[in-house]
Amino acid sequence: MPVYNKLVRDHVPSAIAANGKSFRTRRLSEAEYAQALKTKLREEADEYARARDDLEALEELADMLEVIRALSAVHGAGWERLESIRFRKAEARGGFEERLFLLDVDDSK
Repeated sequence: MPVYNKLVRDHVPSAIAANGKSFRTRRLSEAEYAQALKTKLREEADEYARARDDLEALEELADMLEVIRALSAVHGAGWERLESIRFRKAEARGGFEERLFLLDVDDSK
């Protein structure tokens, strides 16, 4: 019997049951949930890095967005507030559209 010990999407247990398999789950505490989401975000980022094509990359990015939405709620904010923070930072510091790669900074002055 495979052991997973990981956070899964809400409909995964019903999909497992639909395949005639049995499973066990437990509801995480708030602290466990926050930690599991952080672990899940790293997992999804790793899967994105290993994506073989654009479609697979987009699928993994969508998974990351779902985890980020959940993490935003854990931190007491909705998607709108998170987007507002993102927008404010982009206005102040810019985005990544110009593809700038900082080589070094002379800090001798």
